[in-house]
Amino acid sequence: MKSSYREALRAGIRDALQRDSRVFLMGEDVGAYGGSFAVSLGLLEEFGPERIRDTPLSESGFVGAGIGAALGGMRPIVEIMTVNFSLLALDQLMNNAASLLHMSGGQFHVPLVVRMTTGAGRQLGAQHSHSLEGWYAHIPGLRILAPATLEDARGMLWTALGDPDPVLIFEHGSLYNVQGELAEDAGAVDITSAAVRRPGTDITLITYGGTLPLTLEAADRLAGDGIDAEVLDLRTLRPLDEATILAALRRTRRAVVVDEGWRSGSISAEICARLGEQLFYELDAPVARVCSAEVPIPYSKHLELAALPSAERVVAAARGAVGARG
Repeated sequence: MKSSYREALRAGIRDALQRDSRVFLMGEDVGAYGGSFAVSLGLLEEFGPERIRDTPLSESGFVGAGIGAALGGMRPIVEIMTVNFSLLALDQLMNNAASLLHMSGGQFHVPLVVRMTTGAGRQLGAQHSHSLEGWYAHIPGLRILAPATLEDARGMLWTALGDPDPVLIFEHGSLYNVQGELAEDAGAVDITSAAVRRPGTDITLITYGGTLPLTLEAADRLAGDGIDAEVLDLRTLRPLDEATILAALRRTRRAVVVDEGWRSGSISAEICARLGEQLFYELDAPVARVCSAEVPIPYSKHLELAALPSAERVVAAARGAVGARG
């Protein structure tokens, strides 16, 4: 059936609410307004205010309430409007949700799912254009997901709700309107493994979330140059599927990591470090990176586009790496 990324997310939430009476959705404007990005549109009328709960404008307060509900046996889905607002709940996420299992000696799990919009490219200014999923991937005790396809948007939520520990799902804002085909029987998907979205033999392009479409575009352009590029979608940023990443690099021996986060201290830096530690002598070229410019994301459209990863920059990085082959 035809679906958008937004509709696939809504179908995943609806499915979870139908399957398990413990599941409920809470967040700012998720009810009558239908969510800031229309993901929960119509769910209040379908499931009622007990299970679709509008909250006050207090991220620390309602994320804390979600943690408490999870500790009490519920399965809350907490929506944070955009990733920058999650910083107001960072204490709850890092010092409570991520830490309680360890601090209780394994007695208290926190089966909480937090969804939020991430990423730039929509002229929302510096405050609403962050890509901070790499920051959260730094924190032990959290699982970090970045659905880039309709199947993952539809299916990651139910699997995440089955995890006894907290899961953060980062939905890139540029993907909400993406249209495609989704199987009518689409359901839960694996949330532990990376996925090869395009096979290739000359170089591996490693990416996730909102940069997957431009990375696939770059691979198509490289094919015109006779460069056969593999595209690897990380899907899960913590824990990284290191085995699949290493296997891909053993096949192609060259890589470009595409990450909308800032270069310094990014998830791309972590991947490059692991490849250098474990495959240094098997690589035919240094691992290249395409990241956002180290500036607050501009509002002006042409400056915003200049600051973000692009297919052109990925193609240039891949050509450089292949040109450096031994």
